[in-house]
Amino acid sequence: MAPAGKHSGFRREGNHWFCNGELPSDISVSIEGVTFHLHKFPLVAKCGKIAQKHEESSNMVLVLEEFPGGPDTFLIVAKFCYGFRVELTARNVILVYCAADYLEMTDEFGEDNLLSRSEGFFHKNILHNWKDCILALQSSEPVLQKAEKLHLVDKCLNALSVMVCTDPSLFGWPRMMYGSLQSPGGSILWNGINTGARIQSSESDWWFEDISFLSVSLFERLFKTMQVRGIRPENLEGAIMYYCRKYLPGLDRWQSGQGSKTRTVASFSFTPAAVDQRVLLESIEKLLPFRKGTSFCRFLLGLVRVALILNVNQTCKDSLERRVGTQLELATLDSLLIPNYSDSDTLYNTDCIERIVHHFMSTESNKTAFSSSSVDPQALPSSESLMKVGKLIDSYIAEIASDVNLKPGKIRSLAESLPESSRSLHDGLYRALDIYFKAHPWLSDKEKEELCGIIDFQKLSIHACTHASQNDRFPLRVVLQVLFFEQLQLRTALASCLHALDNEINPAAPSIVAGDTAGQIVQRDGWVTVVRENQVLKVDMENMRSRVGELEQEFGKIKQEMKTISKSHSSLSSPRLVARKIGWKLGRRRSSETQPETRDRTGHRSRASIEYEPQSHRSAHRKSFSLV
Repeated sequence: MAPAGKHSGFRREGNHWFCNGELPSDISVSIEGVTFHLHKFPLVAKCGKIAQKHEESSNMVLVLEEFPGGPDTFLIVAKFCYGFRVELTARNVILVYCAADYLEMTDEFGEDNLLSRSEGFFHKNILHNWKDCILALQSSEPVLQKAEKLHLVDKCLNALSVMVCTDPSLFGWPRMMYGSLQSPGGSILWNGINTGARIQSSESDWWFEDISFLSVSLFERLFKTMQVRGIRPENLEGAIMYYCRKYLPGLDRWQSGQGSKTRTVASFSFTPAAVDQRVLLESIEKLLPFRKGTSFCRFLLGLVRVALILNVNQTCKDSLERRVGTQLELATLDSLLIPNYSDSDTLYNTDCIERIVHHFMSTESNKTAFSSSSVDPQALPSSESLMKVGKLIDSYIAEIASDVNLKPGKIRSLAESLPESSRSLHDGLYRALDIYFKAHPWLSDKEKEELCGIIDFQKLSIHACTHASQNDRFPLRVVLQVLFFEQLQLRTALASCLHALDNEINPAAPSIVAGDTAGQIVQRDGWVTVVRENQVLKVDMENMRSRVGELEQEFGKIKQEMKTISKSHSSLSSPRLVARKIGWKLGRRRSSETQPETRDRTGHRSRASIEYEPQSHRSAHRKSFSLV
């Protein structure tokens, strides 16, 4: 063979290659518009395909169509045929292997021919080295179909899968140097030079960065090979998330600041893959595992955002939304705020969130179908996850309510996408509507009343009722309804107190009339005073109960007077002013009635203080409570 790297044997003139020799060229080989002017004897002696064509035809111009690797690879073949030394590397071995197979350069046409030489180099050097294996896969893209027929790609994928399961320090320089440049451990030397790299064999994600340089198709095939090999699902999931964050636009911003890992020593030798982002997302979606987790749910919602930006096919969008719906209770409010990338006037994509909620309800309904037969099949689920989603959607509605282009129908459809059992309190809906009415002051009372239909005022807390009763943004009819249910809540609370007192007093009554001995026991234990005080409290509570009844009657009269005033079209400015005036007169009349009663008792609290103390307590809450 000629000395290594001797380039004087060939020269290039435009699209023509010539062999430097004394003999003139007697055969021409054309590949992709580039012509090689060579001699037939060295080619026929090494290449079975060229020898066959030479026997079949005396034409000395050969056109090799679809030659693996193109003119650059054929130049390596030509050098080998002329006896020049060729250097096989991880970047060219698969190309040379495929070219040698195409030209039938077997040992039948010469001992240690190019096919056997490249095959030996591939098995001995490439398949036992992590870095070279990835480089070989990267270089196989131009001849991928031919390499697959020769099973070269499958062998590389299997070798990588095996090495992922094994300690990185067992695979020579690329793996010993492998790892983050800033990971803990001792420094690695290469030829006596401190590389600054560290051993990172204890981490399970050391290989994420390197395989991210593969194309989408090769990454997908490697992922499936690792699944068959039994790689842990959480590691495969991490590899997918890392790959997506590297190539999908803006996805890393929605992952709580989780940036890319520091590049490894081996990865500096790799060329970044040219990735079509739409193809990537549509392919990766099929590989995603069906599992739940807070970080994984956030990752899925990030993919939904990117899917809407890239406008991927509808099947991919539906699948991602369905995956999010299965674990919607793990989502956070900021991840649900998906901007509207279409021509819509609204800021946020509420249609997407509504579809996700429907997928969630479908999942929960399926869970109910497999539950015990004692459960009513018509009843919707009211699990803990349902309550979490209810709070989440209420917060979402409150967040988007300030959008001036948001229609009332969107608010209603979002609120009604969940059943009543998802909300124990409707304070969240009240807060959302309060924000919406503030941002949309042009809404009519009729539109406001229709939208207030989504609120069950019996499920408002006492604080929300107090705030709503003084909220000028809500229609008058709604405010009166709130006042009515607020009074019902107070009445229910009083009834509960009376019932509790009855339970305390009745068990002590037989001990008082059971005789002198029982009376001595009660007196000795100090219960006589307690019993007497409970009896006094019972009398006061009975008086309060009757007073509440009177207040209800007076409230009914006020409602009747309000209806009369609204029908008479009087010169009063508004029904609110009439209600204030009537309430003021009623308050003065009540205070005049209660003043004599304060002088009836000397040893106990007056009835007036008992009656009005809850009201003062409520007024304090009204001043302090604010939902906006």
